[in-house]
Amino acid sequence: MRIGILGSGLMGGKLGTIFARAGHDVVFSYSHSKAKLEKLARDAGGQARAGTPAQAAKDADALLLAVHWSRVDDVVKKAGDLSGKVIVSCSLPMNADDTGLVIANTSSGSEELVKKVPKAHVVSAFNTVPSEVLFSVFERKGSGTPPSVVYCGDNAKAKKVAAQLITDVGFEPIDAGPLRIARYTEPFTLLVGQLAYEGDRGPAMAYRFEWFEERES
Repeated sequence: MRIGILGSGLMGGKLGTIFARAGHDVVFSYSHSKAKLEKLARDAGGQARAGTPAQAAKDADALLLAVHWSRVDDVVKKAGDLSGKVIVSCSLPMNADDTGLVIANTSSGSEELVKKVPKAHVVSAFNTVPSEVLFSVFERKGSGTPPSVVYCGDNAKAKKVAAQLITDVGFEPIDAGPLRIARYTEPFTLLVGQLAYEGDRGPAMAYRFEWFEERES
């Protein structure tokens, strides 16, 4: 598939790299530095390259939205017409200082994204995964039981695309249902992040797959 990365920071950079190494045609976009995008593309190898959001969106089979909530409007505008596009969102609707969700309980960032791009097909995925585990999960792909990742969305074809990308990273995709389920997964993600980086377990919770496996054994 051709995958456009809208937001090439920590999460977008890692997932885009994995998608490229899994054989997809990847376009990295939306960074403060063009040099960073070019380095990401070089390091990812394969068919990866740097581009603008509009170039990332053009002819894309799927787009990964991985920007801070405050930048969603800007990157969507720069991407252009997203009608019919599959958008896999791993962005949380965080406030400016990243201390809490600005949308929760009665809606979600994923549902609000649909209002911004009503003709696109949004799937919420990957936002329950700490970015620290992505490369290690990909490297262990095919060996043992894969960790699970939940995803949700309202369009069957879009969800099939998202499930394939989740599988390519090395996870087992779990269909959690319609997009409104993101109202529950997004607060959960914030909780996991707080436990990981503020709690006593620190990195152990960020690597929660290994931790749970250790406890179960």
